[in-house]
Amino acid sequence: MRAAKVISGAEHFFFPGNSIGILICHGFNGTPQSVRYLGESLAARGFTVFAPRLAGHGTNETEMETSHYQQWTEGVAAAYAKLRKTCTNVFAIGQSMGGALVLDLAAKFACDGVLTINAALEVPEYEKYRNQSTPRFIPEGKPDIKADNVDEIVYDKVPTKAINQLLEIMQHTCLQLQKITCPLMLFHSPEDHVVPDRCSHQIYETVMSEDKEMVSLHNSYHVASLDHDKDYIIEQSHRFILKQIKQANSDPLTSLTI
Repeated sequence: MRAAKVISGAEHFFFPGNSIGILICHGFNGTPQSVRYLGESLAARGFTVFAPRLAGHGTNETEMETSHYQQWTEGVAAAYAKLRKTCTNVFAIGQSMGGALVLDLAAKFACDGVLTINAALEVPEYEKYRNQSTPRFIPEGKPDIKADNVDEIVYDKVPTKAINQLLEIMQHTCLQLQKITCPLMLFHSPEDHVVPDRCSHQIYETVMSEDKEMVSLHNSYHVASLDHDKDYIIEQSHRFILKQIKQANSDPLTSLTI
């Protein structure tokens, strides 16, 4: 079967840099475009950054209908492996479903740190479609962004089959949380109209990580990487990553700037 054409702007991106690798994972019905500003800003600080495009995303709804959550977890694991080949340290950042995916990654592999942005463990609006096959597609509203005049590449409708894959990966990730021991930073928007704020609190309370932080985003809704707090996310992520590197290495970091 011929591969579906990727929407312009929705492609994966890779920025080579120093020995600190950062994997960034977008959310359900999103694309790397939603985290590109974050990726470009971290790359400008010297890091090696890779944001894969998840299977079925950024092409068309029909391709998304045939995608399985295991393809998403495998795609994130492959991105992690790519960074591990050249980087001494690898951190993973995930937004919404991407947060669930990088948490699943951290339960399996030795991440140097994980950062989540409104990580999804549940999406109440989708619960009514659990184990359902009809209707075939569900209309999607405007992306949950507080800032005006911000565009996110998304489908106007999503397959019910794909929604059920999302529900499965979120349920699966909930069962993996107690396996996570790496340093963790949880960005959460108290006013999020897609994923309940309690998801981030549940993660914080369940993981076994000793080093963990909660960071509130008071001026952003769900897609915070494109919202008013995007620069704050970058500043706090940079601080967290440098903190972990300095704790892991006795030599001062002369190649990175704070």
